[in-house]
Amino acid sequence: MRREDEESDEEDEAWHNTQYVAAMAMVMVCQPTEEQPQWGGSVLGRSYKPRNRAMMYANLMNNYFNPNSVYTEKDFKRRFRMMRHVFERLLYDVQQVNPYFRHRLGKASHPGFSTHQKVTVALRMIAYGSLADSMDETYGMSESTCLDTLAEYCNTIVQLYKEEYICELNQEDMDQLIRKVEDREFSGMIGSLDCMHWTWKNCLTG
Repeated sequence: MRREDEESDEEDEAWHNTQYVAAMAMVMVCQPTEEQPQWGGSVLGRSYKPRNRAMMYANLMNNYFNPNSVYTEKDFKRRFRMMRHVFERLLYDVQQVNPYFRHRLGKASHPGFSTHQKVTVALRMIAYGSLADSMDETYGMSESTCLDTLAEYCNTIVQLYKEEYICELNQEDMDQLIRKVEDREFSGMIGSLDCMHWTWKNCLTG
């Protein structure tokens, strides 16, 4: 009976994890963003920083995804804000829908970023509000690629889970919600839907 209760709790948590990711993706899609400058990207003849994507990928896999990885399931859940099997579900789903997340060669025939790297960077930026430029040292991904990855990820998540996990929002609803929270000096509320950025007295997980 206890095992059944634990499995039920894990299913509920997985549902909430996915709902949170879908909701945050919808928020970011709905918010207007300034037009980004056009970067050159991976082009033949263009010099680029030797970021060693293969080494960065190997480190990521060794830390979190390979058998006997450095960090435990508990570490994974704390740092990714979800259980590993939820991450793996997202990983599988996004590459089925969007070819951007499939591992491929860049325009200059250099190996591209893996699906694990792209999804990890997008989730870290969403979960922690990390700047795109801060991903470079840890994951070897340039600012422009981080922004492209985040946009692709959010659009893909909304496409995948919109009907199941979230109600459709429009810009008017978002503007009204943001105005309300700013009036109450709680501007970080949108990023605190999982009760982890702010302590709420009545939060069930508080």
